[in-house]
Amino acid sequence: MAFLDWAVIALFFVALIGIIVWVMRQKQNNAEDYFLGGKDATWIAIGASIFASNIGSEHLIGLAGSGASSGMAMAHWEIQGWMILILGWVFVPFYSRSMVITMPEFLERRYNPASRTILSVISLISYVLTKVAVTVYAGGLVFQQVFGIETLWGIDFFWIAAIGLVILTAIYTIVGGMKSVLYTSVLQTPILLLGSVIILVLGLKELGGWDEMMKICSAVEVNNYGDTMTNLIRNNNDAQYPWLGALIGSAVIGFWYWCTDQFIVQRVLSGKNEKEARRGTIFGAYLKLLPVFLFLIPGMIAFALHQKLGSFLPMLPDGVTPNSDAAFPTLVAKLLPAGVKGLIVCGILAALMSSLASLFNSSAALFTIDFYKRFAPNTEPKKLVRIGQAATVVIVILGILWIPVMRSVGDVLYLYLQDVQSVLAPGIAAAFLIGILWKRATALGGMWALLSGLIIGLTRLGAKIYYSSMGIEPGSVADASLFQRIFFDENWLFFCGWMLVFCLAVGVIVSYCTKAPDPNKIRGLVFGTSTPEQRAETRASWNKWDVIHSIIILCITAAFYWYFW
Repeated sequence: MAFLDWAVIALFFVALIGIIVWVMRQKQNNAEDYFLGGKDATWIAIGASIFASNIGSEHLIGLAGSGASSGMAMAHWEIQGWMILILGWVFVPFYSRSMVITMPEFLERRYNPASRTILSVISLISYVLTKVAVTVYAGGLVFQQVFGIETLWGIDFFWIAAIGLVILTAIYTIVGGMKSVLYTSVLQTPILLLGSVIILVLGLKELGGWDEMMKICSAVEVNNYGDTMTNLIRNNNDAQYPWLGALIGSAVIGFWYWCTDQFIVQRVLSGKNEKEARRGTIFGAYLKLLPVFLFLIPGMIAFALHQKLGSFLPMLPDGVTPNSDAAFPTLVAKLLPAGVKGLIVCGILAALMSSLASLFNSSAALFTIDFYKRFAPNTEPKKLVRIGQAATVVIVILGILWIPVMRSVGDVLYLYLQDVQSVLAPGIAAAFLIGILWKRATALGGMWALLSGLIIGLTRLGAKIYYSSMGIEPGSVADASLFQRIFFDENWLFFCGWMLVFCLAVGVIVSYCTKAPDPNKIRGLVFGTSTPEQRAETRASWNKWDVIHSIIILCITAAFYWYFW
């Protein structure tokens, strides 16, 4: 790192501090101000925040690493701008009318308090044990690689970088709440985009161009069915990414994440109105088309450079296998000139800080609104803000304490995360789908759709831990029990799809066996129950340009699938 790099980083922090000071001067007198930024966010802030919140460790480490190890396989999860459109066009009207701050709160309005509690518990635990800890863990790894520092003052630099990242992010999140998250994202998103584009261009230049990358990667087969690293659609017998399973599984996980997860939806709930919220999702959908090119393709470039030069990526301890997870930071460390490297470090900082800030704020909102306020409904608004700030501190501490566990499973980190998401998503997706699309869905129907997903998901994870600890590979036992074939041998993507079908079936059956909901209770929360005034308000919130931009996004997605088929 040259002096110019440090100067660029210093300028970034000056701009960041300026935004935080401005946010601190804004009045935040109640929970809505603190957790939703006063509900006055514009579409630019919403879209930038959706994108910046999404780009975290799974992209800087996982997605680039996936590109370096298996090629285009993970692109199904990243080319999902169309899924954000579903949030904007289908779900935003119902979320806006409900006037809620959290997704569990919405489930209580639609179903019952038990559904709210179940979703709150699932979300909080998953945030602390996966998203917070993993983002911090990856941040430590990235900066250790980029700065090339093993120890500082006799301390492992990993811990200095990881904990420093957490403390810095926690300060501005605790002080500024959602406004800090939204407006720092407006600064961070263009820096992240610019930095990643520079990496892409310089990487291709070093390699010899796009055609050279496609030539090298298309010569590497990834299974026994003739598929290569450049194939997005792979044989349906592929052990990890069968094409039908990938399409179904990525859609289920994507629907849960983009349309129902507090982490993303909280950004949309902060919009001034339906119009700003929807346009924010359209802008976010445009931005979501970029990660494949900004992170996955650079991973493939790093792999191609390693193949071409014979040595580019660092090696794993076995001395034979290249460390694919180091793809992105290695490109930064080896290809960038002075000054530009500092800009990329700012981009990486921006990605990790924005993702962490969103996690902290969403977790604090879940605790404050879905637990504390329910048991102390008469709490003063200003005290709720202080409770939210205290909750953020606790979540930060828990995340740090969990890092050693994350570090111990670092070699399987990304697959671990995908496994968790694939069993977390179906039950939640089922509860929201039948809740918003079907008037007949009852409180018990929605609750049991949610509960059945939790039970099956925990069973699947438990079976995976049990059989893996015995050294058993999926499908390796000829006379395996029915339990093992279903909960361990079945491909994770197909399991995710079948799990959604089962949870939907549970919700439908229980709903038909219980009394239909009171029409007045669900008015405006389900399709077919909106008042003429509500429908008129929604229709007035969009015009032909919103439709045109949505169609453009769908066309780009289709073109991407056609090119990499």
